[in-house]
Amino acid sequence: MERSIQAIWKQDEIPVILRRTGKGELLRVRLPFHSDNRQWLQNARRTTPNWIASRKFWEIPKAWFDDFVNRALQKYGRLYVIQPYREQEICSPSCQNAKGHECQCSCMGVHHGCGSDSSWFEISDAFSTRWGERELACRLMVVKTPAHRAS
Repeated sequence: MERSIQAIWKQDEIPVILRRTGKGELLRVRLPFHSDNRQWLQNARRTTPNWIASRKFWEIPKAWFDDFVNRALQKYGRLYVIQPYREQEICSPSCQNAKGHECQCSCMGVHHGCGSDSSWFEISDAFSTRWGERELACRLMVVKTPAHRAS
């Protein structure tokens, strides 16, 4: 995890959930301390959350993600979600193989005239794409308060 994401993961005021996408990997959750955290996480389900004491987080099934987010927002008002993502780059072979300087491609000239290498998946003469390396992203979700109406 990058440094700022590590700081968010280690803080103990706002709940954090780490979405893991590998086969068999569980969600990881850090919550502000409460003696009933296990029961709150379990929420009357048969499966019991696992406490990983050495690293101070809970593991829960992936299927619990939406329910956990909804209940955490209801209870705490805010929640960090850390999740993997891969940035998608979009360009076109005509841009990559261009000879002049004018670029009208969505790459904004980043790949203009650089030539096409094997990292691009060419869909058509006008569209090619590739995915970046897997990274982690973090977002803070906050419960929106209803707008006050003027009387």
